[in-house]
Amino acid sequence: MALISLNSMPSTQIVLASTSPYRRELLSRLGLPFETANPATDETALYDELPEATALRLSEAKARAVAAQYPEALIIGSDQVAYLDGQIFGKPGDHENAVEQLKRMRGRTVNFFTGLCLLNAKTGKVHLRGVPTRVSFRKLSDDEIENYLRKEQPYNCAGSAKSEGLGIAMIAKMDGEDPNALIGLPLIALCDLLRNENVKII
Repeated sequence: MALISLNSMPSTQIVLASTSPYRRELLSRLGLPFETANPATDETALYDELPEATALRLSEAKARAVAAQYPEALIIGSDQVAYLDGQIFGKPGDHENAVEQLKRMRGRTVNFFTGLCLLNAKTGKVHLRGVPTRVSFRKLSDDEIENYLRKEQPYNCAGSAKSEGLGIAMIAKMDGEDPNALIGLPLIALCDLLRNENVKII
């Protein structure tokens, strides 16, 4: 009979500042109880802001947006930016923009940067981490792009591609320290930040 240690349960409430089902599924892998909250944050990049700075700023902004609701919690915020040739590729929003993004990215290597924030709402302490991933896309035909978008409709994903779904078929190679980062929540970095706040994971 397996024994469950009460010490393995976090004494502090954990909140994921996201309504993304993909981030929720990733966080659930750690086996920690948590809640989700909608951060309702403006994700527009600032003028002349570097992509990495945008992702880090927005990850913290999302965490802070729900802090008033959870004043005793550890709050997780995450944001991802895709960029190529100095241009940020945000969430396309519709089919036309997604087609344009994928046509520009085909046959190219695109940088994805995932910003991660862990905010201790009780103490005000902020932990920030950035995780880069380089993604090389296949030389996709126009038909492949259209077929993919009709099947998956990734219009709420930065760069118009869901690597956790059919989007993996468009990718030739990935180079990064955490495959979960591309999906939207870098678990390796998150485990480090949670341990910094004395959360026992295993």
